[in-house]
Amino acid sequence: MPRLFTALEIPAALGESLSMLRGGLQGARWIDPENYHLTLRFIGDVDAVLAGEIADLLGRVRRGGFEMRLDGLSSFGGRKPRAVVASAAPSRPVLELQAELERLMRRVGLEPEGRKFTPHVTLARLRDASSRDVADYLAIRAGFRSQPFPISRFVLFSSRDSVGGGPYVVEAAYPLAA
Repeated sequence: MPRLFTALEIPAALGESLSMLRGGLQGARWIDPENYHLTLRFIGDVDAVLAGEIADLLGRVRRGGFEMRLDGLSSFGGRKPRAVVASAAPSRPVLELQAELERLMRRVGLEPEGRKFTPHVTLARLRDASSRDVADYLAIRAGFRSQPFPISRFVLFSSRDSVGGGPYVVEAAYPLAA
């Protein structure tokens, strides 16, 4: 059974820029650029009936397109870092879209998302990376900022349970009006 989640896709040119940040960190498992995305709502493993219901419900979202940008690198996990991420600059449109998707997933009976939404693109998953090494990696790359890029749709992705994430498959795409 596939694992589902909603996300924003990362443009190929930006993915290429992000891939240039790979390397130089012991214990990092780097995400392939074609799998970069910004998760809006993790759904999880669901049966075909619920997956169809979710896909239909997502088609009712009516929001406008917007621009976003990535604004710096950070890590998740505190003293035991578990991921290196490119943080998205907070924007009202992405926060409102994510909140709407959260409400829709609750409507179909899913449990509320347990963590506060922090928009980001995961660049690497970390295993046994020292917090010092991660801090050094981030300090060297502290100036990373992307150009603004347009968001004209969100997608429903599926993935198979695998190490490191991916490959991800677009199951459905939902346009955001101009």
